[in-house]
Amino acid sequence: MDLLLTPELVEFRDTVRAFLREHLPAELRRGQQLTTAMYPEPEISGPWQARLRERGWLVPLWPREWGGTGWSGIERFIFETECALAGAPLVHPMGVRLVGPVILRYGTEAQKQTYLSRILSGQDYWCQGFSEPGAGSDLASLRTRAVRDGDHYVINGSKLWTTHAHHANRMFALVRTSTEGRRQEGISFILIDMETPGISVRPIPTIGGDHDVNEVFFDNVRVPVANRIGAENDGWQCARYLLEFERGAGIFSPRLRSQLKRIGDVLAGEAQCDGDTTVTALQRLRFGEVRADLDAFEMLELKTMCSVAPGESPGPVASVLKLRASRLRQAISEMGTTVVGAESLRWRADDAHDEEPSEDEVLRACLLPDFLNARAYTIFGGAAEVQLGIIAKSCLGA
Repeated sequence: MDLLLTPELVEFRDTVRAFLREHLPAELRRGQQLTTAMYPEPEISGPWQARLRERGWLVPLWPREWGGTGWSGIERFIFETECALAGAPLVHPMGVRLVGPVILRYGTEAQKQTYLSRILSGQDYWCQGFSEPGAGSDLASLRTRAVRDGDHYVINGSKLWTTHAHHANRMFALVRTSTEGRRQEGISFILIDMETPGISVRPIPTIGGDHDVNEVFFDNVRVPVANRIGAENDGWQCARYLLEFERGAGIFSPRLRSQLKRIGDVLAGEAQCDGDTTVTALQRLRFGEVRADLDAFEMLELKTMCSVAPGESPGPVASVLKLRASRLRQAISEMGTTVVGAESLRWRADDAHDEEPSEDEVLRACLLPDFLNARAYTIFGGAAEVQLGIIAKSCLGA
């Protein structure tokens, strides 16, 4: 989608482009290109986070007094678009986009002073302790217990599908502090030091061959009561606020469009080499359908971003954005394997890890693991069926 920009926005876009040319090194761009997991490894995302922090562009959604940019929705969209086109790494979102806004909204002044600066500096690397065996999309069924013992909680239980827990030194988690009343009423939101005795992390290899997610076990883990965000048994409110940020506060369409463009370039090359066969004609038709879906999603995303003030969650429309982004992500990865065909079976080909791999080599080497890992996009962060239920109730009044 082409935007008609005012002279001020053109100047802003040119400033972003100049920054990317000067501060985005080839090794970070290549690291993002070779990432088939959900997020790049810390050695890729960390240096880029540091560069954004130095420029003052790391946390656009935070208030200015805590490092926010004060950008409008269209400025955020321009920034994310230019980063995607340049191949910049994704910033690990657990701190800056998820727990950070929760601390800003529900944390005490002492908690803000303690944690927010460490998120900005990268001193703390966070993971999310929500899902459990038997409590994934139905988070209210969680059973990890936190029992009060003086000034501490003693935590026992486990978490599942915990992204980058093997890298993290901090976790924000939902724990059950009461079994009275409705299930949602006995949950608390707590911050956990991952170095605390009694915590163990076990890797879960994904179908795409990545070590991205983990099981985390708690065996009599003592956590200070002061680490709780909000009131005891009131963590569900924090969780809902956080999930709206997880599902809808990011801007997904620029990355999706960048990926689709790379596949379109391959499709154009295949058609040029093989001629206009029935197969390539059908592939072009499917490409047009996916592009039209992406255009519609981009318009909805831009409209939403322009209507949400910095620090505010997008509300129920977050479920629409999450569902559409997940399905588009899967459709694009599926199309990539279809266009490349048998070449996509090379499975992380060695030549893609050479010193100077071509764009085509990188794409072909990562297509299959990327396709396989994308199957989870309609599950994590709330399964597609759950999002449809939220949309029916909150947006359609069903």
